Amino acid sequence: MTERQDVTIPANGVELAGWFYPAGQDGAAAPTVVMSHGLSAIRRMNLDAVARDLNAAGLAVLLYDHRSFGDSGGNPRQEADPWAQVRDMRDAISFAQTLPGVDPARLGIWGTSYSGGHVLTVAALDRRVKAVVSQVPFTHGERTFGSWVPEKARARLMQRFMDDRAARYAGAEPETVPAAIEGTETAEWVAETDVEGKYVNALTLRSLEMLREYEPHSFVSRIAPTPLLMVIAENDTQTPTAWQKEAFELAGEPKQMLGLPCRHYDPYSSHREAAAGAARDWFMEHL
Repeated sequence: MTERQDVTIPANGVELAGWFYPAGQDGAAAPTVVMSHGLSAIRRMNLDAVARDLNAAGLAVLLYDHRSFGDSGGNPRQEADPWAQVRDMRDAISFAQTLPGVDPARLGIWGTSYSGGHVLTVAALDRRVKAVVSQVPFTHGERTFGSWVPEKARARLMQRFMDDRAARYAGAEPETVPAAIEGTETAEWVAETDVEGKYVNALTLRSLEMLREYEPHSFVSRIAPTPLLMVIAENDTQTPTAWQKEAFELAGEPKQMLGLPCRHYDPYSSHREAAAGAARDWFMEHL
């Protein structure tokens, strides 16, 4: 088993905490995958196992926490700014290219849920990416916001966004809300995976405002000719399955979709073997 290394990734004025899993043998440069987690999750929740699945096949892996989450720097804490995360992912690619044992011409990106949307965006914008795997991706901001927030509650939440913006401008601390609400599928997954007790169950309110504004599906048609694998959960209610399939149809070739008979978080756990195996094979074929 490869000994993972703690690394610090300079990215747009903050330091991202990460793990690097080297793979090169006898000084040979290896194909490399850059990975990150979903909306409020941290790398300690399931992703070490996925990284090791890829690494065992001969892929080097760079896995990191998003800014303001986990062990990474950045303020305000618990704020998921999608475009800041996209810029950070591109800096993580730059960092990966400097690591010993990495072939800078054979780089792939892997993302899941919120970062599943990020990899769609980055793959469309950054031709250094030679292959992409997007798992249960967030594809539509306005639609997802609408599916998460009942219609009768939207006007009040929009007012809270405005009140929070005014308060922050005046110097107040950001308002936060729970990321995993008791009794939900998300809370169930957190309870199963946060074995180190490192997860902070909070998001800034502005994170939800920015989520509503973020539309990764609008970039999908620009990914080709970079090879795209999309891994979807057929019973996904967090990032609805139909919208993922709709986004996939926008992509050019080469592309492939793997549908798994499971819920949103199951590709990390009960269906990890199938999901990670497909990602591994895709990267081995195209990097």
